Amino acid sequence: MSTGLIILLIVVAVALVAAVVARSVVARGAGGGRGLKRRFGPEYDRVVARHDGDSKAAEHELEERVKRHGSLREQPLEPGARERYLVRWTAVQEQFVDSPRDAVVEADRLIAEVAGARGFPDGSRHDEQLDALSVHHAHHVHGYRRVHRAAHAPKAGSGAGPAAGTEELREALVEARALFQDLTAPVRGEEKALSRGKNESREETDEAPATTRTDKARGRTHAPWALNRRHVKGS
Repeated sequence: MSTGLIILLIVVAVALVAAVVARSVVARGAGGGRGLKRRFGPEYDRVVARHDGDSKAAEHELEERVKRHGSLREQPLEPGARERYLVRWTAVQEQFVDSPRDAVVEADRLIAEVAGARGFPDGSRHDEQLDALSVHHAHHVHGYRRVHRAAHAPKAGSGAGPAAGTEELREALVEARALFQDLTAPVRGEEKALSRGKNESREETDEAPATTRTDKARGRTHAPWALNRRHVKGS
């Protein structure tokens, strides 16, 4: 076989390999985009919009979030801590009736605290905490974003800019509740431990005053719906 023919065969082989590699890269890119859409849901669309429709830039940002926070393991909450968080959220909903903005400020603080307790970056690193939450709770993270934005908006009459209206505050709090519920839900495998704990303490619970049991039950489920538009002052 002549040297020229060998060189030609090598060139053809290299070209074929390059074509296969190029197709593989394109396929991975397309699959990666679809995978990111499935994983991030509406968060994917929000990031694309923030990048003025540049899906490649948006996907790069989301991929970086997954690299930084994808291996994070959420820590379970102690039953007592979960109970306290639920009671505090009930208080937030009730506070909204008389002081919507203060309630939203407390909700922002409470979600940040719960997220930190679950193993996410603490509230002092809000942007990083938000990115980490978006990786693991993508479908509900925007409510927290809205609450944080509303909590840090100028107060009415301050002259520093437009204040959030009561309806805007209400909608933010309602949307943020889904993330709070996610963060306070038992993690996988924890339900059995909780059931054992309930069985062990059933006798003590049965002996507790009825009013105490009612208050605790209310904290575990929900408050009387304090965010109904008809009952909010200033709406």
